[in-house]
Parts: sequence; C-alpha cells; structure tokens
Amino acid sequence: MHNVSLRNNVKVSGLNNAPTLMLAHGFGCDQNMWRFMLAELEKHYQVILFDYVGSGNSLLAEYSQNRYSTLEGYAQDIIEIIDELQLKDVTIIGHSVSSIIASIASLDVPQIIKKIIMICPSPCFLNIPPDYQGGFERQDLEELIDLMDKNYIGWANYLAPLVIGSSQSQELIGELSGSFCSTDPIVAKTFAKATFFSDHRDILNDMKCEVLILQSSSDALADVKVGEYMHKNIVNSQLVVIDAEGHCLHMTNYLDITPIVLRFLESH
Repeated sequence: MHNVSLRNNVKVSGLNNAPTLMLAHGFGCDQNMWRFMLAELEKHYQVILFDYVGSGNSLLAEYSQNRYSTLEGYAQDIIEIIDELQLKDVTIIGHSVSSIIASIASLDVPQIIKKIIMICPSPCFLNIPPDYQGGFERQDLEELIDLMDKNYIGWANYLAPLVIGSSQSQELIGELSGSFCSTDPIVAKTFAKATFFSDHRDILNDMKCEVLILQSSSDALADVKVGEYMHKNIVNSQLVVIDAEGHCLHMTNYLDITPIVLRFLESH
C-alpha cells in the first residue's frame, strides 16, 4: 500500500509554519492548473498541491471506480491528505466541483477546515424545477456523457472551450483539452457522472466555515444565479462576481482574483 502523499502526488511548498492552503483542482484537470496563482500564494502561506486519484500524476493503480463514483470519495482524498500531513487550520481553494468536494470534507472535519474559497462552484448542475436552475437538463448532460463513449477526443475538444470560454487563448483551450484527453476514459467518465449528476444543495445550510464564492459573470457551466443561490444558503459566505468569461478564473483571471483571495484570508 502506497502512502497517501505518493498516491495523490502531494507537493508542499511556501512558508514553513505559515497557515495552510490546499489547492483542489477541478474535473479533468490537475495541480498544474494552479501555477498562475502559486508564486503569490507561496509568499504568504504553506501551500499543499495534490492530484485526486485518477488525475494528473497520481497513482492510477490506487483508483477505485466504486470509491470515486461519488464526490464523497474525492472528499476522502482531501481528508486522508490532511490526516497524513497532520494539518491544522486549513483553508481549501477549490475549483468548480472541488468547491463542493471541499464542503463535504469540511463537514467531516470542521475542526480542521476553517475556510473555503470557491472558484465557480455549483452544488447541482441540473435544473430542478420549480425552484432551482443549475443550467442543464438531464438529457443534455446524458448526451455529453454518451459523447465520451462515442468520440472521446471530440468530447474533449467540444468541452474545453465551453469550460474555459471560447474567447480565451488557443493555448489555454488546447491545454485544457489536452488535460481531458490525458485522463483515463473510465476515470474521466466516472468523475463526470459524479460531478454533473450529483445534487449537494442539502449540505449548504449545514456549513459553518467561512466561505468566499468567486463567480464569473459569463460562465457556461455555472451562472451567476448559482453563485447567488449558494451565497444565500451558506451562512458565513461572501459572493464576488468577476467580470470575466469562462469557468477557470484561476487560469484566465488570476490577476483579478489573487488579491481578493489574499484580502479574504488576511481579514478573517
């Protein structure tokens, strides 16, 4: 059995004995996507980077389709990293689905996870009438999953500009598409189902940690109304809408959000 740090390709950087930040990547990505913000964060904090099992340079041999068929399995990765590194007073910066994964983890270890910074989160991507508009009908998402089986590269090339924003550079669009393609298809499909068909709206009212929600003003995956819904239902939350296109503010608008992140951390 490999240790957790090796399994999840954990890397520790920044200041020793400083408050701890864990950076949790989103679906189809890996820890490399945090590189734009990393240098500034390392000046002030101890930074923990990792890849979920099945992503990036994690140990694929440790992957369990059963464990990772729900977001709770990914939350367990976070908890096991915290446990192995004996971390305390942790802030997690989560991109997209990792905002919810971090939220699940925070309910299991509320004494350790004290703050969460959410980048373009959504507790549920499905429309649940009459009161909730996640943005997608179930049939649309099922067709997207089916495309993974029929044409995996075509699926990646379709999804990448939708996620990061079609106006972003071809370099970033290509990087994201390449990241999707490099993920094992079974891992990607299992993570996609866990991401797009889950509904974790019920945990928002239970969250007690401090939360900063950063939402893009134009995001094909998570509308501003989704951020407003989360802000309304998480008691200790702030919502900041960034004038931007796309779902990956930590890559496309890191110069805008890094000062906001640092102010939030320093003021609480």
